[in-house]
Amino acid sequence: MSQRNSRLRAVAGAVALVAAGVAGLLVVPGCSGPVDDGWPSDKPGVKVVVTFAPLYCFAVNVAGDDAVVRNLLTSTGPHHFNPTDKDARTLRRADLMFVNGLGLEGDKPAKMKNGSGNKGLKIVELGAKIPADRLCEGACTHDHGDGDDHHDHNHGTDPHVWLSPDTAVTLVEGIRDELKAADPGHAADYDRRAAEYVAKLQKLKADGVALLKDKKDRRIVTFHDSMAYFAKSFDLEIVGVVEKNPGSEPNDKQLRKLVALCVNAEKPVRVICSEPQYGTSNAGQSLVTILKQKGVPDPVLVELDPLETVAQEQLTPGWYEAKMRANLAALAEKMK
Repeated sequence: MSQRNSRLRAVAGAVALVAAGVAGLLVVPGCSGPVDDGWPSDKPGVKVVVTFAPLYCFAVNVAGDDAVVRNLLTSTGPHHFNPTDKDARTLRRADLMFVNGLGLEGDKPAKMKNGSGNKGLKIVELGAKIPADRLCEGACTHDHGDGDDHHDHNHGTDPHVWLSPDTAVTLVEGIRDELKAADPGHAADYDRRAAEYVAKLQKLKADGVALLKDKKDRRIVTFHDSMAYFAKSFDLEIVGVVEKNPGSEPNDKQLRKLVALCVNAEKPVRVICSEPQYGTSNAGQSLVTILKQKGVPDPVLVELDPLETVAQEQLTPGWYEAKMRANLAALAEKMK
């Protein structure tokens, strides 16, 4: 009996040692070898993380070969971002994290930083660099009960600043300044590349203005409240939105209000916008059908991309310019 008990005690001791070893591997960094955090081992320079695609284009055009830029979000946009452990690992060795700010990403960047354990990581809210007088008011999503969306209450700030070439320039300049501060040895190169990219953004603005300059029906309905900065840059007027909350179809009251705005005899609205991210929504086409029945001349549906998501394989340094030009071309084709 004593021999059997000795054998049991020996087995139990061995199991305890194995368990302790496994626990040690879980809690001691590096014991099981380096964890792949996605950063190239053969490329030195400032390590930069951005939250979503437009910021990637801005940063990578300024960074050139002097910094490494990684983008977090692809098929999920910044409105619906839920960080993962993989995202936190990405931040472990990052130097800078560029976020849009203005409430878009909320407190998620700070939580990711805490989760990464990287106390030296600098989070930069690029939207905060835009002067207050150039910011647009945020969307109103409240149901006031009486059909009036103009009650006196604060809607905050519209965060969709990347959709204007004008405010995009400010974001690019903010990225330039942060990279120069982090890597002063390449300051002249960051200055040069930023100036070259700003020139491209200014040409984008000028080409868009020229493309739309002869269009008369400049009043449009957008899919959701994301295009205010775009409209401001290209002298458009947004009279309403199809979905106040993206992904939620308009109710009967909201639809009736939109129809009333569009059938204005003096200023009819015929251009209704959809978004590729909500391709399953029928709300925009339903509105076009109703407007035809109401006698609005030739109402049309136009797809405008708010540039919040991208397939990873499509994300290149020139993606932002190409998508913005595609938006402008789509509008120019359908506007009269």
